[in-house]
Amino acid sequence: MTIRVLLADDQTLLRATFRILIDSCSDMEVVDEAADGARAVELTRAHRPDVVLMDIRMPGTDGLAATSEICADPALAATRILVLTTFQTDEYVARALRVGASGFLGKDVSAEALLEGIRTVAAGDALLSPAATRALITRFLATPEADAVTGPDAGVLTAREREVTELVAEGKSDAEIAEQLFLSPLTVRTHVQRAKTKLDARSRAQLVAIAYRSGLARPPR
Repeated sequence: MTIRVLLADDQTLLRATFRILIDSCSDMEVVDEAADGARAVELTRAHRPDVVLMDIRMPGTDGLAATSEICADPALAATRILVLTTFQTDEYVARALRVGASGFLGKDVSAEALLEGIRTVAAGDALLSPAATRALITRFLATPEADAVTGPDAGVLTAREREVTELVAEGKSDAEIAEQLFLSPLTVRTHVQRAKTKLDARSRAQLVAIAYRSGLARPPR
């Protein structure tokens, strides 16, 4: 199955470079390009891409505002946002996670890491290492302007769903969780999906944020 990608960046040369790189892969293709956030939202609604490669700093509507608008649209629930920017600060990452982004990479990332990142978020996983997850969630909790997570309380989860969610919050993959709990990866994915649905989490990254915010997982000291 081909992964359909929308590019959103105000730098024409950079978009052209990304297009060449992505189109060179047999399992993915670029469906369109946007030079600002408003256009990115418009084209996302038109093409329904699997992944939007979103820059943060763009004229007019920036990437975070565009990400928020896309993630708030139920019709675009299948589209994942991979934020790619030169501004690799905790503040930007925390804000991107809060509005629903599934991953975050710096523009100095290697070609191989970028392509793997696209595949990762397209598969429904968060593009965050365990260390990055803990650091970013700590920032998320400490940011004064961070809105409280709304929606159902973590108490709606079954005991197994809570256990799996706690391990997801530690940054463990489905395979690692399956090995630890003596479950199949498919069963773990089912529990993760049910937890996301019950907690109104759009992505695995948001599930992690909700787990920390609700006290289901504890941030590092």
